[in-house]
Amino acid sequence: MPFSAVEPVSVAPLICTLLDTIAAASPALQAGPEVRAFYAPACAPAWTTPADTLNPDALAALRLLGRAAEFGLPADYLPAPLLALRDSLRLPAAPRQRAWQLARLEIGLSDAVLRFMRDLHRGRLRPYTMPARSKGGKEQWQSVAVLQAALGQGRVTAAMLSGQPVNREYQQLQQALAQWLAQPAPPDSAAARRAQYEKAALNLERWRWEAWGPVPEYVYINLPAYELQVVANDAVVRHHRVIVGKPETPTPTLSSTIRYFTLAPDWHVPHSIATKEMLPRLKENPGYLGLNNLSLYDERGRWLDPYSINWVAVTAAHFPYTIRQSAGCENALGNVVFRFANPYSVYLHDTPMRQYFDRPTRAFSHGCIRLAEPLALAAYLLHREGRSVQLPNEAACARQPQPHDVRLRRPLPLFVRYATCVGEAGHLRFFPDVYGRDEAVRRNLFEAGAAVRVK
Repeated sequence: MPFSAVEPVSVAPLICTLLDTIAAASPALQAGPEVRAFYAPACAPAWTTPADTLNPDALAALRLLGRAAEFGLPADYLPAPLLALRDSLRLPAAPRQRAWQLARLEIGLSDAVLRFMRDLHRGRLRPYTMPARSKGGKEQWQSVAVLQAALGQGRVTAAMLSGQPVNREYQQLQQALAQWLAQPAPPDSAAARRAQYEKAALNLERWRWEAWGPVPEYVYINLPAYELQVVANDAVVRHHRVIVGKPETPTPTLSSTIRYFTLAPDWHVPHSIATKEMLPRLKENPGYLGLNNLSLYDERGRWLDPYSINWVAVTAAHFPYTIRQSAGCENALGNVVFRFANPYSVYLHDTPMRQYFDRPTRAFSHGCIRLAEPLALAAYLLHREGRSVQLPNEAACARQPQPHDVRLRRPLPLFVRYATCVGEAGHLRFFPDVYGRDEAVRRNLFEAGAAVRVK
């Protein structure tokens, strides 16, 4: 029977043809490998119907893509050509022309959806870098499989959002940003509102890189907030003020586990402090060590008399000594230090200089984190294990007791992060960019030709 001009033209072969053509011509698809895997092997339409309309899954996907700003992402997932293809379905067209329109719309929408899912999961600026929360360095979440399983089940929106970080800090910030965007903007506030939006968005981007997986209880330190929180079952159960590193000696972000703490610790002075700060004072007065309860040792750990050293000949490059401060009230680590493995030789500790905790900005250290009310944290760690250990008071500190390690039976995860905007009770809260890290992220996120529409 001769071919009828009104007979529908199958869309699947055209999808296959387009994917082959795009693959041979140029990397026109921004999520090309994912799109090809999504349609393999038969290229069956996912978003359109035999009646030349968009199905409910497509409508749900388009609605979510239009809300990209709520997730701190540039609003370029619905480019003009894709919207034009969507709108073209309302106009009459010959069967073959319509089939090509549907095929192009299929591929364009799949590319947008899969790119959105990838950006939510890994971050817009690091699309090919494994996020920190990937278990064992292996990707557990697969966008194509997740999306395919959701088709026809009314779960496309949930599938598109499923790769986001699950930690409460990301979730609260994202929800607060969505609520903030829904509020009417004050008059004459466009510039300030834009700046606030970008600050919230760039912090969501950071979380996509540095979030952790599901953890029922952990210690979280936010450096710009100068605050430590103990979080249990998604609720903050303890707050502590902290002092963090100066801008020239910033505290690093890290993930580790508190496995033990040391009561009445002695302080092994870091080499950088010994050579940069103490050596010039020793050149002026070898008695500086004794005045500060510090002792000098050689490379084999033998005590040395500082007056026996020709300090004029000692340089920072050639400093074959270690300096240690015994336990006591004036010890730089105070009554307790919390230990956790990390490549930066930083730790969380008490301090005799407690007057600094009353200041609103607290970036004063060499990189370690000083903690207000540290013995209360030590007591909490023991209480959660049903243990009681005698913790030192000021009188015990004055007696200069020997260091004593207390091992935890239930080590507690520790996360140190840098968040200049957080979500609290549905509202955005901003902190100063103490280490000047925001601008580079903001510029790369928003000045690469992708404009974000902020209401």
